Amino acid sequence: MQRASATLLVTALSVMCGPALAQSVDKRKPHATTAASSPGKGAAHKRSAAPPPPAARPAVRDGEAEARLIEIYKLAGQARGREALVKAERLVNDHPNFQLAQLVYGDLLAARSRPLRTLGDVSDGTAKAGASTLAELRQESLMRLKALRERPAPGTIPSQFLALSPRNKHAIAVDASRARLYLFENSTTGLRLVSDYYISVGKSGIEKSVEGDSRTPLGVYFVTSNLDPKSLKDFYGSGALPINYPNALDLKRGKTGGGIWLHGTPPAQFSRAPLASDGCVVLANPDLERIIRTVEVRTTPVVIAQSLTWVAPHSIKADSKAFEEALNSWHQAKSAGDLATLASLYSSDFSSYGKTRDDWTAQLRSEADRRRGRTVQLKDVSYLRWTDSTDTMVVTFGEVLSGSRTGPVRRQYWMRQGKQWKIFFEGVIG
Repeated sequence: MQRASATLLVTALSVMCGPALAQSVDKRKPHATTAASSPGKGAAHKRSAAPPPPAARPAVRDGEAEARLIEIYKLAGQARGREALVKAERLVNDHPNFQLAQLVYGDLLAARSRPLRTLGDVSDGTAKAGASTLAELRQESLMRLKALRERPAPGTIPSQFLALSPRNKHAIAVDASRARLYLFENSTTGLRLVSDYYISVGKSGIEKSVEGDSRTPLGVYFVTSNLDPKSLKDFYGSGALPINYPNALDLKRGKTGGGIWLHGTPPAQFSRAPLASDGCVVLANPDLERIIRTVEVRTTPVVIAQSLTWVAPHSIKADSKAFEEALNSWHQAKSAGDLATLASLYSSDFSSYGKTRDDWTAQLRSEADRRRGRTVQLKDVSYLRWTDSTDTMVVTFGEVLSGSRTGPVRRQYWMRQGKQWKIFFEGVIG
């Protein structure tokens, strides 16, 4: 490739990615590398790729295809066009369904004979016919690079994760503004970011409110099951992890719909456009497979936000103090059978599977009578905060009576009303 053509490719990428591309990708290490096999042939400037040939392919690891693509961008940014072309050829050979890689490979080939004007520099006729597809691929490239350029500071976590118990071995956070999913491991030293992946959300964006609106919900959710890929259509790829939309807060707000999953892509697509699903969160199959192998059903929280705020873990302890006092008041009143104090902590519009606040107060009185003075212990307490027009806490804990080893697992939803925290939903989940 001539240096002038390579420079023009760099310029096209720089318009999309900004000048910090080289520095950001230097800090980004691949999850794994794949050995190069025989070079592929040609490049496809279109989103629909031919099915992969039957020849055996290298084992695919989560994140490796994206890491290789970013390395190609980096080489192009350094005007090392020949090396970029070789790596692009190998990438599309290993992943013939990776349409964005095909697009970049086609540009690198074209740059050998003529200057490039933009990413996906095809003829005017082809560009007009495939305008929508080219726009999607350019947006996908932009979102991948935006997330890698705007990395969270080391040691920081999303502000929603106030306290996770040892039962929450992993946690997931989705940042829709960066088309990114972050996977965390929870240990005795706290949350640690282990991987992050490009994702697609609803074709109409976020903030789901009604069934069929093609939007992805925002809030605090939990993985509810792991669907066997054999029971699913190819459209869902390597599998699916449903989440509990609509949750209690969604129902309180009158939101409808369901069937929101984390799922994969069909065989002919490595990834989808940033806004492409009917409301689900969609990942490349290798990335989804890593998550499926890692997380546990029912105990893995999934935060989906328009934009994540990353904070130092110690900074959120003071922020959660007022809520901890309210939770402790509830615990002490429940353990002591203090029904007056206990009832005051439930909101007037409390609802639990059709039970009103009065119904619930009667149930609390019945439970106190059956305990006969036995105290209540809370085990494995976790609470996550969701803040939009209101301030909400999602609390999960095991409730164990003194002298017992096990008890029900409860989930409560608290909402701040003025300076007070009140429970508007409570139910047994296990």
